[in-house]
Amino acid sequence: MSYVTPADFTRKMIDAGEAKVFMSTRDTLIRAYMAGAILALAAAFAVTVTVQTGQPLVGAILFPVGFCLLYLMGFDLLTGVFTLVPLALFDRRPGVTVGGMLRNWTLVFFGNFAGAATVALMMAVIFTFGFSEAPNDVGRRLGSIGEGRTLGYAAHGAAGMLTLFIRGVLCNWMVSTGVVAAMMSNSVSGKVIAMWMPIMVFFYMGFEHSIVNMFLFPAGLMLGGEFTFMDYLLWNELPTVIGNLVGGLTFVGLTLYATHARTAPRREPATRRLNAGVAAE
Repeated sequence: MSYVTPADFTRKMIDAGEAKVFMSTRDTLIRAYMAGAILALAAAFAVTVTVQTGQPLVGAILFPVGFCLLYLMGFDLLTGVFTLVPLALFDRRPGVTVGGMLRNWTLVFFGNFAGAATVALMMAVIFTFGFSEAPNDVGRRLGSIGEGRTLGYAAHGAAGMLTLFIRGVLCNWMVSTGVVAAMMSNSVSGKVIAMWMPIMVFFYMGFEHSIVNMFLFPAGLMLGGEFTFMDYLLWNELPTVIGNLVGGLTFVGLTLYATHARTAPRREPATRRLNAGVAAE
């Protein structure tokens, strides 16, 4: 059967986290770069569909195509390694250290950013005919997204920062569920179906994904968005990264690890112990 039981796919999660810690710098950067680029293309696709159809749900339904592709090709997103790599540390895998975990996270962050920023530049060129004219409808929408999701949060002060953080938590709860869901099946179709659902939820609900934002906000700046790079960092990217870490690790990685990898020994039912005692007498 193609279905993989929770105990088995949790073990696969730990193995995957261990493998990422020991991956070479070159391979880590290449895989992270390609993951950021492909997810950025999917985000550009989803925004284009939303603008042209006027139906955000259509964009959300189609956005997961990018996530599925990058996962099937073995590329890495920061949101995924936030969830998987710590499990190898908690499981005390030989040679896995906090330093190795932080090294992986840092390389994946910069690789994702480079890939997403590359696509942001390419799309900005397309939407403006090489910066020779004003942005088209999709380009203007990208600029407005950047403004609303930086200055919009800043206008609410601490309440805005809390909202941003919670949206980051909820985002990686869903995204990491997609990562794990792909491990529940040994077939390509099963993996795609399982991944598609939670990724669609996060995108339609407007949750904050640190790698998608690595595309949306640089693109928005290049397309005339009325916000600054520091606005992007302080009022979106950094709080989103922290929220993504908390959401993926707390609600996906640690919960599955605690109940499927570190489950306490099963206790014998009280009725069976009582019957055994009576029989002994």
